Amino acid sequence: MAKDIKQLREDIGQIDKEMASLFEARMNKAAEIADYKKQNDLPVYDPKREAELLKANENYISNPDIKPYYRDFLQTQFRLSKAYQTSLLGTPKVAYSGVPGAFAYVAAKKAFPEGELIPCPNFSAAYQSVVDGDSTYCVLPIENSFAGDVGNVMDLIFNGPLVAVGQLEIPVSQNLMAVKGTSLSDVKLVYSHPQALEQCQRFIEDRRLGKKEAVNTAIAAREVAEKGDKTIAAIASKETAELYGLDIIAPDINEAKNNTTRFLVFAKSQNKIDPSEKGVSSLLLFTVKNESGSLAGALNIIGAHSYNMRNLKSRPMKELMWSYYFFVELEGNIDSPEGEMMLTELKVICDRVKSAGVYKEIGQ
Repeated sequence: MAKDIKQLREDIGQIDKEMASLFEARMNKAAEIADYKKQNDLPVYDPKREAELLKANENYISNPDIKPYYRDFLQTQFRLSKAYQTSLLGTPKVAYSGVPGAFAYVAAKKAFPEGELIPCPNFSAAYQSVVDGDSTYCVLPIENSFAGDVGNVMDLIFNGPLVAVGQLEIPVSQNLMAVKGTSLSDVKLVYSHPQALEQCQRFIEDRRLGKKEAVNTAIAAREVAEKGDKTIAAIASKETAELYGLDIIAPDINEAKNNTTRFLVFAKSQNKIDPSEKGVSSLLLFTVKNESGSLAGALNIIGAHSYNMRNLKSRPMKELMWSYYFFVELEGNIDSPEGEMMLTELKVICDRVKSAGVYKEIGQ
């Protein structure tokens, strides 16, 4: 005999009571995770972890008709958990160089979707914002696959107190944009950052367009929007066009189609990553004595401790003519017993040794 509606509602009421108890228990655990993330400088949002949980937890449901609804339920649960963690931690302030729409803005937004993004006039100001405690993190470019290293940021790392706590890559797609109603034939002059102009040099030359440099791509787009002149256009990201109400009149005009900028996230304190975890990188900077074989000796020590160098770069030390420091990214975690031994040995033969961060790709 089928149950009447009253009994069915009482059954649901009992289930809701049990779910409420489990929901409270889950949110309490979310609070503990928030505390861990605070202590270890980890972002609230972890897209890779969410994707793993969605895939795994769907298997708890045997009825295929219910699975899509359960997926929606999980996503709502994740959203509430993130909102609660953010409320406990406070909204992180994230500094970047540029204005809304710049590629650094896109990177900061990807790294910290719930963060309050703080625009700064240059790399140094964004970095100093964290040093002074005005921001929790800064997101700065370290390398572009087309234009190479960002030396100013490397110098900030060498001379400053912050450490890298995460990295992410942003594909660079440059687009020609102008005020609404503009056609490509109207454009005579292009505004953008020097690197963007370089990346799109062939497009510019083929159309015999004039060039004007700007501090960054988003500022160029803003200036074009403010002038309202159809003879000028900007080269910038798709997000910038949307922000400033510009039309993209020629999409994806950069010469190198695999153009990507790699960003590092910096904070005051080092995040803690288990030495056994995979996909970890470490940042090491050092100077060597002006003696024959000094650099080779340092590299031999790094290799003897089984750390693979992803890259090795030198930069001039501005305060000392013809002197250089070395910037190394290592595969592996130097915040470990093996890493400590390596650092101790390096300090014997190097004038200066600095461990500047242990980090993973954001979302891993």
